[in-house]
Amino acid sequence: MAKQKTTVGIINNEVLAFTAGRDVELDHALITVDCVGTAAHVTMLSKMPVKPELITETDRKKVIEGLVEIIGLAQQNKFKIKLADQDVHLAVERTLTKKLGDLGKKIHTCRSRNDQVAVDLRLYAKEQILQTLEEAAALADALTAFGKKHEKVPMVGRTHMQPGMPSSVGLWATAHAESLLDDCVSLVNAYELNDQCPLGSAASYGVPLPIDRQLTSDLLGFSRPTHNVLYANNGRGKMEGIVLSAMSQVMLTLSRLAQDFMLFTMPEFDYFKLPAEFCTGSSIMPQKQNPDVCELVRAKASRVKAAELGVYDLIKGSPTGYNRDLQDAKELFMEGIATTRSCLRILTPMVSATKVNKKALIDGFTPDVFATDRALELVGEGMPFRDAYHYVKENLHELDSIDPTEAILLKTHMGAPLGLDWSYFKERSAAVKATVREERKAFNKAISKLLGVSYPVK
Repeated sequence: MAKQKTTVGIINNEVLAFTAGRDVELDHALITVDCVGTAAHVTMLSKMPVKPELITETDRKKVIEGLVEIIGLAQQNKFKIKLADQDVHLAVERTLTKKLGDLGKKIHTCRSRNDQVAVDLRLYAKEQILQTLEEAAALADALTAFGKKHEKVPMVGRTHMQPGMPSSVGLWATAHAESLLDDCVSLVNAYELNDQCPLGSAASYGVPLPIDRQLTSDLLGFSRPTHNVLYANNGRGKMEGIVLSAMSQVMLTLSRLAQDFMLFTMPEFDYFKLPAEFCTGSSIMPQKQNPDVCELVRAKASRVKAAELGVYDLIKGSPTGYNRDLQDAKELFMEGIATTRSCLRILTPMVSATKVNKKALIDGFTPDVFATDRALELVGEGMPFRDAYHYVKENLHELDSIDPTEAILLKTHMGAPLGLDWSYFKERSAAVKATVREERKAFNKAISKLLGVSYPVK
């Protein structure tokens, strides 16, 4: 069978294709971060206290110039990762070696592809989580604005899908907004756990040269390095799972929101009208406007959770140290993040353009919806609750004349239909956006200093 020469040996062509898998394709998303990680590693090597110098300052500048050039090519989709490279790491090394000769052969000193991919994925995750936070805050803002606009529009509150108590559109919309804002807390927690630099673990066991892992971490804008070099590698898969767990919580919120939209836009309810441009038609039924976006969001929630569980299953039985099974976690990781972000982006404008049918919402009230409120009014007049409960149950006809709009005006305590604190939602969303700005500013500053050019590279 045909064989091919690669940087790490001669490999059978079929084995090469099988083991490379989708890395040649997926790793295009990691070209920039791989170059950034290499820049930090080479800078650290140039400062390592050994004689003779492993990398001189002049050498360092040449390597970084070459890396910046690769980043520029990547942004133009002109940097190629060949099958013989197997992945982005060896593609970058091959390119630098072709340009710089023996100097390019030195850049892999004191590191393994294992810790290269670990740092690449953490750098990738940092920006992906920040972008997800921005998009989640944007949808929370859209839901809050929707709720505030329709704050006093009554809506039947349901339990077991049956009419329960008077509620409002404002309460319904901001319930989903607050859920998203809590999801942002999970995303920030995932961001903080991810914000550790694994570079320098090599093949998981360290190296016999005096590398400075703290310096590398600082150069890359991480909050800290992982301490134990074996855990730095064992953290692969685990970290992806933590990030995907946070993403799956976002998708849980989005799936329930989508399900509500599908229910409440049914003709039998007709509470809301989705914008036509967010619906699709039927190939046979001319009148149809289908809520396909909502249905797909619901389906994609399962896919993101499946990605999380897929990574978990890949690593739960793995022995300590690197195992190639981890390679298959990359696709699940990237797909789970991309899916979550696409759902956030599609729902935000849909929510903003959705129309409310106030008449249908009011018409949805039947007298029994006011039963609990009436029982509590009797309690306020001195009747024991259980007596009030039975009295109302036996005299539901007395509720016929209650106005839904007037009913929700009585609910003014914190978090109730007319007790919603709009500044609460605004401030929480603003805090998320401030976190994103601060983290991105600090990271971009660190990488700009490392590369000697403004980052992100234009």
